[in-house]
Amino acid sequence: MEEKIRVSKLLSELGLCSRREADSYIEQGLVTVDGEIVNELGSRAFRHQKIELQSGAKVQQASRITVILNKPVGFISHFDDEQEYQPAASLITPDNYFASPLDKGRNPRFNTRGLAPAGRLDIDSTGMLVLTQDGRIAKLLIGENSPIEKEYLVRVEGALSFADLDRLKHGLELDGVTLKPAQVSWQNEDQLRFVLREGRKRQIRRMCEMVGLKVLGLKRVRMGRLSLGALPVGKWRFVRPEEQF
Repeated sequence: MEEKIRVSKLLSELGLCSRREADSYIEQGLVTVDGEIVNELGSRAFRHQKIELQSGAKVQQASRITVILNKPVGFISHFDDEQEYQPAASLITPDNYFASPLDKGRNPRFNTRGLAPAGRLDIDSTGMLVLTQDGRIAKLLIGENSPIEKEYLVRVEGALSFADLDRLKHGLELDGVTLKPAQVSWQNEDQLRFVLREGRKRQIRRMCEMVGLKVLGLKRVRMGRLSLGALPVGKWRFVRPEEQF
């Protein structure tokens, strides 16, 4: 017999919003199930029922901001790490804004409440860090089955055999779990290019250690269809509405 599931979970599975956002929309009466408004937290529905967000919820979503930061070494990605280091979010200030004519006058002085990193980047790594107020984007980038590629340039020291290069591509385990297939190739004589669809803690560094390589530098340059481009270290820019990961 089919069981009812929390409406907030169904909204998240449909990619319409995060579960936390769903609870907020339900409380505001901005969610319908088969055309009927539901406004009680914990409301349930069957998977076959039509679940929709109302226009008020979509207006709220459109106002949520997503930015790309070129994170420098020495900053942590999340607030809940070692407290002696500054979080990358502290760099999202008007002074660090990298202006573009494509932003059409957007104001870098915005309310950063709820702006959180969508994925980690180690304290000793640099490059592309996405911070967002939009649960849909966070889930797309870091959800359990995220389809989004993350590309890294990794400067290494040591010898790498063809067999170990193949192991980097597929065959390694971390914490007892087989890693998903990766694209790994030489970018130049001392730099590898990695393209991953997952992001375990210090994954690339640990992968390299397992094949006898020492990582000297690591930079994330792309997430999905968006690249770091010419964004200077320590600067940030808006992700524009027409841009899609």
